[in-house]
Amino acid sequence: MKLLVINGPNLNMLGIREPAVYGVETFDTLCKKVREHAAERGVDVELYQSNHEGDLIDRIQLAYGNVDGIVINPGGYTHTSVALLDAVKAVGIPTVEVHISDVAAREEFRQVSYIRAACIATIAGHGLNGYTEAMDLLIGGDK
Repeated sequence: MKLLVINGPNLNMLGIREPAVYGVETFDTLCKKVREHAAERGVDVELYQSNHEGDLIDRIQLAYGNVDGIVINPGGYTHTSVALLDAVKAVGIPTVEVHISDVAAREEFRQVSYIRAACIATIAGHGLNGYTEAMDLLIGGDK
């Protein structure tokens, strides 16, 4: 099994950007956690991050026929990008939406998620552990 973990804009700034909201753990810490969890579960994982919407769409399209599941934190594009929604719908790969913070308890505009309509689940407010939970959901079976 191969998973693709996609991170959108500003997630490369974890640990620097609003630590009261997103925590003090860095993007490198997130990547290490994801890679270690994939190794423990016996799956291949690829990590991808971009601050550019078109790059994220291109990577989702490249996943077609090449990965079994996608974990995506679209960052701010969650609330604005119909194009990301369309890309996930087009490839038909099981996808889990992840948010480090509890978006339901934040600003009103963060209550809207366009990509959610194409996802099998959403995990929010579990910090970096939300990524490993999403991976487990896609992998299935015993942890």
